[in-house]
Amino acid sequence: MAVAERELTSGLDALEVPLAPRVNRGRKIWRATWPKLLATAIVLGVWQFLYAIEWKPHYAFPSPGQAFEALFDSWGTLSSAAGTTLGRGVQGFLIALVIGGVVGALVARIRVLRAAVGSMITGLQTMPSVAWFPAAILVFKLTEGAILFVVVLGAAPSIANGLINGIDNISPVLIRAGRVMGASRMRAFRYVILPAALPSFVGGVKQGWAFAWRSLLAGELLVLVGGKFSLGQQLDANRQFADAPGLYAVMIVIFVIGVVMDACVFGVADRWVRRRYGLIDTASTT
Repeated sequence: MAVAERELTSGLDALEVPLAPRVNRGRKIWRATWPKLLATAIVLGVWQFLYAIEWKPHYAFPSPGQAFEALFDSWGTLSSAAGTTLGRGVQGFLIALVIGGVVGALVARIRVLRAAVGSMITGLQTMPSVAWFPAAILVFKLTEGAILFVVVLGAAPSIANGLINGIDNISPVLIRAGRVMGASRMRAFRYVILPAALPSFVGGVKQGWAFAWRSLLAGELLVLVGGKFSLGQQLDANRQFADAPGLYAVMIVIFVIGVVMDACVFGVADRWVRRRYGLIDTASTT
C-alpha cells in the first residue's frame, strides 16, 4: 500500500511551481530609487557640461552648483512659496475631482447628456488654461477664486474623460452578469461599473493633476494674487531681476514637487489599483 502511494505521488514534486524569493523592503526601495538617481546624475552631468563649454553666457545659464546654492540661500522664501502654491493646487484639484467625477458619471450613463456635452468636455480639455485667465480676473478679480477657477477648468475635463473612457470600455458581459444576479441600476453602477472603470479613472485623475499643476503655475506667472509669495511669483521676480541661479532654483523646486506627487501619491494609487485587478505579477514584486 505504501509503495503504491509513493508511486502515485512520485511525480507531484516535479509539478510544484517554485515560489519567487521574497524581496525585502530595502531592496525594493533601492530598485525603485536607483533609476531615478541615475537619470538625475545624467541630467546634472549634461547641465554641467553645457555650462563648461559655455553653451550660453554664464549670466543666463548658471551651473548646477550655482542653482543649488541659490536654492539653499533662499530656502525660507521658497518653502513658503511652495506651501502657498501646493495648497492652491491641492484645493483646486480636490474641487475638480468632485466635479469631474460627478460630470463623468452622469455623461457616461445618460445618453442625452452624452450627446449634448460629451464633445464639449474634450474641447475644454484641449483648450489652453491660460486663455481662461482674462475671464477669471474679470469675474473673480485678483482673488484666490480666479486661481481656483482656472485650476478646476484645467483638471476637471481630464478627470471626467478618464471616468467616461473607463465606463465605455467595460465589457457588456460584466454588466449583463450583474443584472442577472439581481443588481438594480444603482447597485450595478456602484458595485460593477465603478470598480471596473477604476483603472482608467485613476489614469484620468493623474492626468488631471498634471493639468491642474500646469494651469496653476501659468496663472501665478501672470498675476499676483493676495500679495502672497508663490512659486510662479518667484519665477517672474527672478526673471525681472535677471537672477538666473534663483530662476533655476525655483524650477528645481517645481520639478521636485511634480516628481514627489507622482511617485508618492498617484504612482502608489496606480500600483495599488493594478495589483488589485491582477495587472501586476505580485509574485515577482513581493
